[in-house]
This record gives sequence, C-alpha cells and structure tokens, in this order.
Amino acid sequence: MNSQDNELKQLEHKLKTLFVKTFATYHLLEDNDKILVGLSGGKDSLFLLEMLAKRSKIDFPHFSVEAIHVRMDNIHYETSTGYLKQFCQSLGVPLHIVNTRFDVGGDSCHSGRDARRQKSPCFLCSWNRRKQMFNLAQELGCNKIALGHHQDDIINTALMNLTFQGRFDTMPALLKMRKMPISIIRPLCAMCEADIKRYAELSHYEKQTKLCPYETDSQRTGVKELFSTAEGLNPQARQSIWNALNRDGKLVESA
Repeated sequence: MNSQDNELKQLEHKLKTLFVKTFATYHLLEDNDKILVGLSGGKDSLFLLEMLAKRSKIDFPHFSVEAIHVRMDNIHYETSTGYLKQFCQSLGVPLHIVNTRFDVGGDSCHSGRDARRQKSPCFLCSWNRRKQMFNLAQELGCNKIALGHHQDDIINTALMNLTFQGRFDTMPALLKMRKMPISIIRPLCAMCEADIKRYAELSHYEKQTKLCPYETDSQRTGVKELFSTAEGLNPQARQSIWNALNRDGKLVESA
C-alpha cells in the first residue's frame, strides 16, 4: 500500500466515524427512512452520496437512498451528467435529473423580508433547486432530503446572518418541516471542508466541467475570509462557534 492509499484509508475511517456520530448526535437517521440526496456534482454532494449509499448497506437502521441533480438552463455552469450517472450506478443509487430555469429579477418566490434578495441569482437558483427537490421527494415518497453542507458552510452562514441580518442563526443539521412530512438533514455538518476536499482528491472525484459564474460574486466569499482570520487569531474559533450554535439549539429546528 502506497502513502496515498494509506492516507485515504485513515481519512475514510476518520470521516466514517464522524458520520455515524453525527447521525446519533442529531438523530438524523431512523429505520425505514427514504432519503433523497441533492447531488450538485461538487465534492461535498458526491462525498455525501457515497457515505450514505455505503451506510445503507448495513442492516440497521434500514433506509434507502435516491439522488436528484437539478440543471439550471439559464445558469452557465456544467457538471458531467455522464459522470454522475456512472457514480450513482457504481453505488447502486437511482439518479433523477431535472431541468428547470428561473427569471433573474423575477418576483415569483417570496415577499416581505426576502424581497430584497429576489434579484440575487444565487438566492433564486437555490430557491428553485429546493423547490424541485421537495417536489420530487413528495413524488417518490421520501421523508428526508439530504444536503451536502459541511461545518465550514454552517459556521460561515452563522457569521453571515450575524453580520448582515443581525441574527444568530444558521442552516441546522436537522430541520423538521411543519407543513409536510419531510425533514432536511445535513449529515456532513460536523466535518471540516479541508478533510472532504482531501478525500475527494484521493478518491479522484471528477471536478465540475464549468463552475458557476456567480460562485465568487457574493457576500459569502468575504465571510469565508473573515472566518479564516478568526481561526488565525484563535485556533479554537471553529469549535467555539460550533459550541455556541449547539448551546443555542440552532442545529435542530422546525420550520
């Protein structure tokens, strides 16, 4: 076994252990769950699907996994659907590819406090993707939707909301929907992005053919730099923010 194979084995063991611990900590998985995974084609969603698919082979708890890839016709970025099909097939996971689009600057999404964000392509894209996921989940009879947000995403969202919205809030590990029998789960919530990135490199995940043109055109980029600065000032900043989110009950919510 060469050094990279050994590194991959050790990293996989570390992440699997954390994966199982996260399910237990936030009660993300129950017997007979049917889970729909949002598969963007990026490293995080590929890793999430791999971990869930492998975990589903264990007898208890028994659950099934399917995947959805939403393609936005009017946003010029691209993931190889051929690679996604091959990836899902290798894991024994059914893949559903949905094509949709949205009007930039349209007013068909929300009103009130979200109205100011409606012209943001990132907000509109995210809202329309989520809509397609919920529609398919209900059609397939899935009771959970799994998203590939990791710990960095969740902490950065908390900092973003604190800085720009004046509230201490984030994307929870478990979000129970009141209006429908579906919960959103984020099984990678306790994992560092750097570990997932390294796993993807060692596993030779195929990268997206063309990145989203709005990927770096958002407040999130500045917040990432802010978090990096905070970690430079205090190496324990990550754990401090995470502990604060846990104490305030921000990682398990209902909506």
